[in-house]
Amino acid sequence: MDHIHQIIRERHSTVTFSTKAVEEEKLTMLLEAARWAPSSYNEQPWRFVVGIKGVGDNYKQLFDCLVEANQYWAKYAPVLILSLAKKNSSLTLKSNKFSQYDTGMAVGNLLAQATSLGLFIHQMGGYNVNKAREVLGVNDEFELMSIMAVGYKGEMDLFPDDLKERESKKRFRKSIDEILI
Repeated sequence: MDHIHQIIRERHSTVTFSTKAVEEEKLTMLLEAARWAPSSYNEQPWRFVVGIKGVGDNYKQLFDCLVEANQYWAKYAPVLILSLAKKNSSLTLKSNKFSQYDTGMAVGNLLAQATSLGLFIHQMGGYNVNKAREVLGVNDEFELMSIMAVGYKGEMDLFPDDLKERESKKRFRKSIDEILI
């Protein structure tokens, strides 16, 4: 794995976040990295709802949409971000079958930028999509993707044993042979 770029090697989905605030300029850098992702016809169909703990309503609204198992550990993260994909092309006015793929590319850039800044991101699909759509006022023009917990890694000794155990598990990926068809 030594030949893989350091940012890819070091990316990790922690469940042990520090409560330390994420600096505004670093959040801006994450969104800027996402902004520069490639997309089909340069549609840039991704959108984000950013929630900062203690600032406005977005954080609480996003947090309240998470399933209980995710709330258990995500409560430590100082930032939550919901990614969305615009379903239809602004250019053709037809369904954009690449919108979710392109949004994933934007999130990939965001993840790489976060890692380069010493930040950790854990993406979650475990949330109530309908509730999120309703409380955030997101219309049917968008597909709701993942909610991401964002922050610095916390000190392991401050967390319950089950989170320490989960955090210390070895990362696993399928072999190249398993991903080739």
